[in-house]
Amino acid sequence: MRREKPWLLFTGFEPSGDDHAAAVIAELKRRHPDLPIHAWGGPKMAAAGAEIVEQTGQSAVMGIPSLGKILEHQRINARIKHWLDTHGATVHIPVDSPAANFPICKMAQKRGLKVVHLVAPQVWAWGTWRIRKLRRLSDLVLCLLPFEEPWFRQRGVNARFVGHPLFDHAPDAAAVDAQVQAFPAEAREAIPRLALLPGSRPAEWTKNFPLILEAFRELRRERPTAAGVVAATHAQAAARLREIAEAHGGWPDGMHIVERQTDAVIAWCDLALVVSGTVTLQVARQRKPMVVFYKSNPLLYATLASWLVSTEFFTLPNLIAGREIVPELVPHFDGADPIVEAARELLKDPEAAARQRSELDAVAGRFASTNAAIGAADAIERIANLRPEPTPSA
Repeated sequence: MRREKPWLLFTGFEPSGDDHAAAVIAELKRRHPDLPIHAWGGPKMAAAGAEIVEQTGQSAVMGIPSLGKILEHQRINARIKHWLDTHGATVHIPVDSPAANFPICKMAQKRGLKVVHLVAPQVWAWGTWRIRKLRRLSDLVLCLLPFEEPWFRQRGVNARFVGHPLFDHAPDAAAVDAQVQAFPAEAREAIPRLALLPGSRPAEWTKNFPLILEAFRELRRERPTAAGVVAATHAQAAARLREIAEAHGGWPDGMHIVERQTDAVIAWCDLALVVSGTVTLQVARQRKPMVVFYKSNPLLYATLASWLVSTEFFTLPNLIAGREIVPELVPHFDGADPIVEAARELLKDPEAAARQRSELDAVAGRFASTNAAIGAADAIERIANLRPEPTPSA
């Protein structure tokens, strides 16, 4: 079914995609209250004003999907195909999750839709051969990281850097301070203060939280006045982290845990021990020194890395800076000793910590004049003919 007036379809399959899309949908609805926006998406997209065709994002998958997940997406794709044939749209906005979204992009293009990727697939990091598929299946790729636009454009993909949602709004200082004041007195009075950021996915917790436990115990042994606060993404995460701790020697003295207070934990800390991911930008936003790591399977990495991985760095602040500005143990195959050593160096050398804060300030500065939701909404408006392209000056 072809439509003359703009009619948008968002497809997102992970909670992070629900977050990214919701802000853009809210901005589009603010500008165009009557614009039809449908979505395979989550509750935040619905709250922003999208009409949810099917709820998605309850079970995010990282890495190679299971057979069950593949079959589930095949059934979803069949329903999307039917929806496109019976309802139609003019622009498809896939949100991250390239493995799930690429088949939908192909269906959309066959039916005459424009395709605007919200969140650039990380083909610059691994599986660079996917650039050919992305080039075929996109009219525009919206980039959250500043180095992505030139990288894609050099390879024939129309791309635009719009900024990262983490930098659209500063943390609420009053709310953050109130949360910090509610931390246990031991944590508030500790020297040094260690933020412990174990990631957002169960597989990450299983691999990496034992390293955090071991590193914290060693640093606490060296510095008995130290305290750590674990930033759990939600109550289920906190419960699972406690289970992992019980299986690895019990919950350490001096370690505390809070839920949904990551910005407060970062604001409170002197140093963060961080499982690699988007949270490294959250730490960079507050200019806090960090040590980043991610435990990997050495056999699997040795087998696949030579033809899958194509980037020198993995940690986002280092990728944006183009050099190592934060200690990066990614991939990491050993125990906690290298993490402890990197943390020890930053704790005993204030000048090294200050240099890292200065470098993180420069990284954060790359986002200073951007607003991801506004930039993405601008681009989608133009592709959907809701807003004409600016006329070039004479």
